[in-house]
Amino acid sequence: MWNKNIEMFIGCESSFEEANTVIFGAPFDSTTSYRPGTRFASRTMRAESYGLETYSPYQDKDMEEIHVFDGGDLELPFGNTRRALDEIKDTCLTILEAGKLPCMIGGEHLVTLGAVEAVISKYPDLHVIHFDAHTDLREDYLEETLSHATVIRRVWDLVGDGKIHQFGIRSGERSEFYWANEHTNLNKFNFNGLEEAIESCKGHPVYFTIDLDVLDPSVFPGTGTPEAGGVTFLQLLDAIRSVSSLDIVGMDINELSPGYDASGASTAVACKILRELLLAVSK
Repeated sequence: MWNKNIEMFIGCESSFEEANTVIFGAPFDSTTSYRPGTRFASRTMRAESYGLETYSPYQDKDMEEIHVFDGGDLELPFGNTRRALDEIKDTCLTILEAGKLPCMIGGEHLVTLGAVEAVISKYPDLHVIHFDAHTDLREDYLEETLSHATVIRRVWDLVGDGKIHQFGIRSGERSEFYWANEHTNLNKFNFNGLEEAIESCKGHPVYFTIDLDVLDPSVFPGTGTPEAGGVTFLQLLDAIRSVSSLDIVGMDINELSPGYDASGASTAVACKILRELLLAVSK
């Protein structure tokens, strides 16, 4: 099922058979509500990742010491949202059935739904940790129930109350924040409360989704919906390392739109976050 991949993310040179983690790109942004372009994230990250070292001084770990396979990008239909999600789901199921950890590079945040649909079929007691600037809890957006503005609401449809932990949230409709008070564990603006969330997730399988616009636009301007007041790179890195102590059974990073940052700095940040995430979850 994997396409021949000439260029891969730095350090992800293991075969599928020997890998513990499998990364793949989901270049889909058909429901983006403001500025599109996340479909180009994964290919750009692969090319720019060679500006990084495989070694992380933050964790004293090296990508050459872990086993990650880069499966390339999925070929997703832009005119059929449900079919694109199904293809993401099928890909994650293949990875899970092989006993490996799926790590998806979006794409817009809706791609997370397809991955969660796969993971929850294997792990019914799934908990979700969600880093983002936006609530993503609308019931619909412009009368569409499948949107990057509704993705966490659709995830809630699957996992139910009390299992979604949201951090960094600083944008959304008032009704979304009020709804979250009853149904999710939403923490505004930063990572306060993350230790308590991690404690409550211990002993449960966890899906970890990072919308990179959780970062402040001064750090990460290359995204479709930048929101002032975000966290720093080091704060995000510390939070990732904390979450990595849990039983993570699926994960993704999403919402890099490389075309909106001609300097390439946002892509460099996204690459470093992916490197640190892969190293953090490797046991």
